[in-house]
Amino acid sequence: MIKIKKGILKKVYKKRKPWSHKYDFGHLLIIGGSKLYSGSPVLAGLAALRTGVDLVTIIAPERAANIAASFSPDLVTYPLRGAYLNARHLRDLLKFTKGKTAVVIGSGLWRIKPVLDTVVEYMKNINLPCVVDADAIHAIATNKKINLKNCVITPHGNEFFTLSGIEPTTELDKRIEAVKKVAIEMRTIILLKGHVDIISDGAKVAINKTGSPYMTVGGTGDTLAGICGSLLAQGIDCFTAVCAAAYINGKAGDIAAKQLKQALTATDLIKALPKVIKG
Repeated sequence: MIKIKKGILKKVYKKRKPWSHKYDFGHLLIIGGSKLYSGSPVLAGLAALRTGVDLVTIIAPERAANIAASFSPDLVTYPLRGAYLNARHLRDLLKFTKGKTAVVIGSGLWRIKPVLDTVVEYMKNINLPCVVDADAIHAIATNKKINLKNCVITPHGNEFFTLSGIEPTTELDKRIEAVKKVAIEMRTIILLKGHVDIISDGAKVAINKTGSPYMTVGGTGDTLAGICGSLLAQGIDCFTAVCAAAYINGKAGDIAAKQLKQALTATDLIKALPKVIKG
């Protein structure tokens, strides 16, 4: 069993060459948001930029995309007509996937059938490294035949139950066995979020102990997905990327919580990311 420590930062962050240029460190596509949940893809996108990816494009239903564009000029956005993702958007989703180096999908999409069906069809047609989070987890739970070889799935306890039918306990050994079992069955990497994060590809197991109980606030899962997507887009292998993302997200939460406690928000966590990366 691997215990994730600060040294993992050296595995994902190497000294950059003087002649480095845009696109050397990836272009991440984030598919998320809806009329109701407009902030989720923004949080994922800003966390991704703060952890080293060169470009982030958000493709989202129009209200979410327009809010993202107005929130930060650092984000490239493309609005999809309507209040939520549906089958009419599939062509645009696949078009915008071309030229990207990784994908994050799920944050704020909504758990209604047209959305879930569209996510399934999209996932069948891509082979990029992909972080499957939030509502996209509910989508792949409806179709276990999707190839998830290059994916990282990031459920919390309830989403893990939806995905697997296994309700995780607080006993660490049992949680580890459950994550390993599901990773083997789905042929993918699972990060089960919690007081101790558990990561497994079915063979290797890693645990991460950074993080704070004040991170129960909404949005900290979106930042984790964005960080993991950022590292995947930069060419880091899936297992190392998700281990590093868990450490970075949790450590930033620790830094923010030390000062803010119950006042912590996901945007506070993003502000703490440079301190974590700097070491």
